[in-house]
Amino acid sequence: MKQILQDMTKGGTSVAQAPAPQVSRESVIINSRVSLISAGTERMLVGFGKASYLEKARQQPEKVKMVLEKVVTDGLMSTIEAVQSKLALPLPLGYCNVGVVVEVGAGVEGLKVGDRVVSNGPHADVVKVPKNLCARIPDEVDDEAASFVVVASIGLQGIRLAQPTLGEAFVVTGVGLIGLLTVQLLRAQGCRVLAIDFDDAKLELARQYGATTCNPGKGEDPVAAGMAFSRGQGVDGVIITASTKSNDPVTQAARMSRKRGRIVLVGVTGLELNRADFYEKELTFQVSCSYGPGRYDPSYEDKGQDYPLGFVRWTEQRNFEAVLDMLASGRLDVKPLVTHRFAFEDAPQAYQALTDDKAGLGILLQYTSDVAARAVRQVTLTPSVSFNAQRPVMGFIGAGNYASRMLIPAFKAAGAQFHTIVTAGGINGVIHGEKAGFAEASTDTGAMLGNSAINTVAIVTRHDSHARFVAQALRAGKNVFVEKPLAIDFAGLDEVQSAYSAAHANGKGPQLMIGFNRRFSTQVQKMKALVEPVKEPKSFIMTMNAGAIPADHWTQDNEVGGGRIIGEACHFIDLMRFLAGSKIVSIQARRMGDAPGVAVTEDKASITLGFEDGSFGTILYLANGAASFPKERVEVFAAGRVLQLDNFRKLRAYGWPGFSKLNLWKQDKGQNACAAAFLQGIEQGKPAIAADEIFEVARITIEVAELLRNQ
Repeated sequence: MKQILQDMTKGGTSVAQAPAPQVSRESVIINSRVSLISAGTERMLVGFGKASYLEKARQQPEKVKMVLEKVVTDGLMSTIEAVQSKLALPLPLGYCNVGVVVEVGAGVEGLKVGDRVVSNGPHADVVKVPKNLCARIPDEVDDEAASFVVVASIGLQGIRLAQPTLGEAFVVTGVGLIGLLTVQLLRAQGCRVLAIDFDDAKLELARQYGATTCNPGKGEDPVAAGMAFSRGQGVDGVIITASTKSNDPVTQAARMSRKRGRIVLVGVTGLELNRADFYEKELTFQVSCSYGPGRYDPSYEDKGQDYPLGFVRWTEQRNFEAVLDMLASGRLDVKPLVTHRFAFEDAPQAYQALTDDKAGLGILLQYTSDVAARAVRQVTLTPSVSFNAQRPVMGFIGAGNYASRMLIPAFKAAGAQFHTIVTAGGINGVIHGEKAGFAEASTDTGAMLGNSAINTVAIVTRHDSHARFVAQALRAGKNVFVEKPLAIDFAGLDEVQSAYSAAHANGKGPQLMIGFNRRFSTQVQKMKALVEPVKEPKSFIMTMNAGAIPADHWTQDNEVGGGRIIGEACHFIDLMRFLAGSKIVSIQARRMGDAPGVAVTEDKASITLGFEDGSFGTILYLANGAASFPKERVEVFAAGRVLQLDNFRKLRAYGWPGFSKLNLWKQDKGQNACAAAFLQGIEQGKPAIAADEIFEVARITIEVAELLRNQ
């Protein structure tokens, strides 16, 4: 398949070749016919990409604050690398797609192969879309008209929040693409509409749709126009679809509104509000979220769980359907909004037109390539690559944030031979695969595991898939590196142990390694060298200032992420096991008590481990601390001496003869050394971490999580 990407560092727009995505549960695969460039949103993204670093910082002051906080905790160099890595990641563009369904995943009802559908899929000739984010197109609506459905739904959601009634006077401020669609939808609901904009051509279209107009650029006063339009009573509502840094749209909206009028922000404006403007009239102000209820809800969008119609009448999918009905009946006319048409392959010219022609509205991309050629699930990234089969030849499953920023570079630095990178969507594999020097990118995990040229697999996917992929890879005879956790439940862990035992039935077999990188960091290795000769029991305190994340984040979902104890605290259970050098023989755990109005999570907990040699230690995994405090602190008490490590940058020793400190300019959590140790272990036939230790830590971690959940 091919997909449009936006370079967020220098601003270039390109069409990338990638393997086609594979269908999954609750999703459909669509061959694209037409897609609409969202002029406002995508013009903004292109402009941001072309901006200098200083201009980018000025546009996102809240991100600058986050960067400064990261400098304090993680160090300057680590922060610079993180920012550069984030900006270097190209951004897929588009969310207004029309095409034909070619595959249907399990759990999808109401859609079948051959259906024409509209979706929020990106600009790509093949898209994978959750079932709740697409809707079937009536025969009366052509492809070009249907491509306006998603942007129209954005305006429709703003209208639903404003709750207009027949005969009311409404103002639409900013009549770009969404604004002009909003004008029509309000008119269809029996409202009188005043359109405000600085562009005469757009105002002319608004007049064609039945609106009265006002052009402040010609000296016309929006507030006076609004008062006159409402016969001196004040307008009933204002929907702001403009994009500007100015506070004027909100201020003007408040001053032209009647008492208890409604103001809904659909676009982007300055928000320095004057309290008096709102106080005296008891005005309602609300920001609209995209195209309706369900947006950004993983249960609705990813898992396909619809909201009951009796309780949530209009979801984002039902808004799509409502707009399609308006188009089918002729009450919504989008033909005058089409200003440009481009072949999909000429996307760079389309985005140049978007930048150069500020009057451009409906810019359409047309997909006419051979549909069979789009379905290829494996593409060559680096041709004519040869591999040394006597050394690890790697396949990667997953190319998310951690894989691309940390793990792939770590293996590259260790001299890994990269064969195939597999991702669900395809495009991430191409982006990071080309950068790292992989030979191929694919969306077919089975084909990669069945490739005899690949003898080693790294698994860096969502936690609920780890055990399944590890077991499959072991059964295929591959050495396996899996990013933590090994499994999120006992069933998954048992499956992995069974596959490992079967693979080693003759006493030899593939190696298994988990990404417990912290034990390989420079400073932890120094700590291990210092405490190992101490033969008496040791005491450990590990404080994890984990930071709060939403209770509905996937890592907090026990079925997907396994929860933060299994997903993250496992690092420190392993680290304590490594420093103690002794088996874990007892566990105790306590989480913070429940409180009214506070989400019940396990990420504020104390875990105490007892070891076979008499050592013990406590892990404080806390999500309720300050961001300015060190994120990870490790303390060891032994034989009248103390070691204290802060954030894997500053190691201080108290009472250790000949050693006082080991400080680093850059944070080192051991990722590079961990990858190198795994590859070296394969070549030398000696695992970097013993398998029984890996399984011990995995089982203890799950037991700890179960203890916390049952309190």
